[in-house]
Amino acid sequence: MTNVAMVFPGQGSQSAGMLADLVHEPILRSVFSIVSEAAGEDLLEILRSGSDADLARTTVTQPLMLAADVALYRLWREAGGGEPVTLAGHSLGEYPALVASGAIDLAAAARLVVRRARLMQEAVPEGRGAMAAVLGLDEAGVVAVCARVAARGRVLEAVNFNAPAQVVVAGEAEAVREAEPLFREAGARKVVLLPVSVPAHSTLMRPAADCYREDLAAVAWQPARIPVVHNVDARVHPDPADYPDLLARQLASPVLWTESVRRLGAGDGLGAVLECGPGKVLGGLVRRILPDLPVFTLGEASGREAARSGLGVGRAP
Repeated sequence: MTNVAMVFPGQGSQSAGMLADLVHEPILRSVFSIVSEAAGEDLLEILRSGSDADLARTTVTQPLMLAADVALYRLWREAGGGEPVTLAGHSLGEYPALVASGAIDLAAAARLVVRRARLMQEAVPEGRGAMAAVLGLDEAGVVAVCARVAARGRVLEAVNFNAPAQVVVAGEAEAVREAEPLFREAGARKVVLLPVSVPAHSTLMRPAADCYREDLAAVAWQPARIPVVHNVDARVHPDPADYPDLLARQLASPVLWTESVRRLGAGDGLGAVLECGPGKVLGGLVRRILPDLPVFTLGEASGREAARSGLGVGRAP
């Protein structure tokens, strides 16, 4: 069987109508029931009928994406898909990766994610923070513009190094708006405001990270059965005692996604990468970082069928 790595998307990959063909699957309904209990909301109903605006609220998006990613993983395994040899998750996606690895059970992960989302939302009031993707400008160029804006007393930072010439910035909403023409002047092809309501991974999240550390330390973490590449340093940490610090730091530190994907691709005999979650964002990034590897996305039926055919899985969920 082909050795595969699996990547899990986080906040920003959600969309109204996602996973519509799977809402009656018992595995998906079971996963959503567990996460809904922690969230105090009927996430399955939001999945079925929520608008893009409903799904963009941080306190909804994060548990919803955890449930969606884990459900797709379990459906893929139930359909005969092989266990991945290594895992990574983008931002919030690190939590479903840790669930898939066996480092934490779903109910505990759901409670953490709900707490994480609330702390992040409380750290910066709705509308005060923003994130944007800067396309076509290299990392140094993005960092230089952020420094220019910061010199004016604004908070704006490069927070997601997603792929060559694709960097996400976060900070005060006014700073993001102020920087848009500066990015274009510096050579950016496009600047896209992201559908998120908090400036994740920026230093504005430090108060949330400090509070969250206690919640993380209270969890009974287990050694990961499948290696997980972590966002903050693009490394695998076999000791579960490291997880609370890694995940607390993740809230207010850049996501080193390009380095993380390269670490995935460094494994011997890797034959493909699967994006296990709604949307195709990570699949596109992985193709740019590891152009010689096949990439399959599991968020839609056509992607699952292509993965089934390409990897020889018995049937598609």
